[in-house]
Amino acid sequence: MNVLIIGASGLVGGNCLRHFSEQTNINVVGTYFSYQTGELSYFDTLNPDNPENFDIEAFSPDAIIHCGALTHVDYCEDHVNESYEKTVKSTLNVIELCQKTSARMVFISTDYVFDGENGPYDEEAEVNPLGVYAKHKLEAERAVLKELPESIVIRITNVYGDEERKKNFVIRIVDQILEGKKLTLKLPVDQYATPVNASDVARAVFLLLSDNKSGIYNLNSSDYVNRVELVEIILARFPEAEYDMEELSTADLQQAALRPLKGGLLNHKFLNEYPEFRFSNVDEYLNKFAS
Repeated sequence: MNVLIIGASGLVGGNCLRHFSEQTNINVVGTYFSYQTGELSYFDTLNPDNPENFDIEAFSPDAIIHCGALTHVDYCEDHVNESYEKTVKSTLNVIELCQKTSARMVFISTDYVFDGENGPYDEEAEVNPLGVYAKHKLEAERAVLKELPESIVIRITNVYGDEERKKNFVIRIVDQILEGKKLTLKLPVDQYATPVNASDVARAVFLLLSDNKSGIYNLNSSDYVNRVELVEIILARFPEAEYDMEELSTADLQQAALRPLKGGLLNHKFLNEYPEFRFSNVDEYLNKFAS
């Protein structure tokens, strides 16, 4: 099976690239747009005819995993056109590539498609995105499912794990602690979500693709925490860490984009189909940093 991973320099894409590369009978290529790592190939989803692009049609992928997107939700509020281009338009272009190559598509989405009034949510819950980023993610989701009915939409949130640029929230906190820096944190106590390890996401995507699954799948671990509780899990592993932590409401933070306060996801659908699959949690991930 030939698998193309778009956005393989990011957290989810990088973990997918690693996991798929470890499998037998899988020929995998990862692409980057703005940040190159390892031996990734260049591909601009907004300009599929760019002569510098990796030749996807020649590669003839059986599956394309689209991990690229503009995920800075507050930035998206003030840059609506850019958000549309990098989330919706890029996805429409990937859909066309899938149609040209007869490839199946995996699209990475988010719990932000919900309003956070009654989370955590299963796949059948009513969507109601609050902000620009969320609305564009839902628009992209719907385009994928309409144009490529055999595709897979993966909804995730608060993703953490190994990442070259160390951009995700958990690894940034851990990294600062390991560097001996004092943490200065202002965190919302009323934003709840279900953190998930990007490595688990990669393993789950591989199973779903291998078994020719389609439709929407939520992926999450057993953690259901707000940001303060998430940091407390980390601090419990590093009692020597110095920190100042201020617990605030979301309203106090005055963030540009509205957040789904009681967000998060339920993965009963996935686990019913893969009852032996085990998602790790944040505390288990921190084992690798034990001295």
